[in-house]
Amino acid sequence: MDGREYHFVDEREFDRLVASGELLEWAEFAGNKYGTPREPVRRRIGQGLPTLLEIDLAGARQVRKTMEDAVLVFLAPPSWEELVRRLTGRGTESSEVIERRLDVAREELAAVGEFDHTLVNTSVEEVCRQMVTLINSYQ
Repeated sequence: MDGREYHFVDEREFDRLVASGELLEWAEFAGNKYGTPREPVRRRIGQGLPTLLEIDLAGARQVRKTMEDAVLVFLAPPSWEELVRRLTGRGTESSEVIERRLDVAREELAAVGEFDHTLVNTSVEEVCRQMVTLINSYQ
């Protein structure tokens, strides 16, 4: 929802945010641009609050460059076959988009060593429990 999980801006404003360094990380995927505003993250961290970003590989690499103490967690599928099943089982995307997502997934899986921790996403409940445990271990 705009204003809650996301803040939608037009392309001109997005480009301005990138150029002015107001985004902690950003990427373009499937014709859309996504980014994380820097200031709210800095504010939360300054308040001592754990801050979780759900971002892609390019975003994680950008965060690592600007926030060297960030803890990067890779969410891995249980297997390649399960990833394919999940993507195709949604029935919401064309075969071309699925192929593009699988290409990206291959690149991301190859970069797992760049992350501090890897959690295998066997179920939402279990991976959330593991993530909470991991976050609490850093406090």
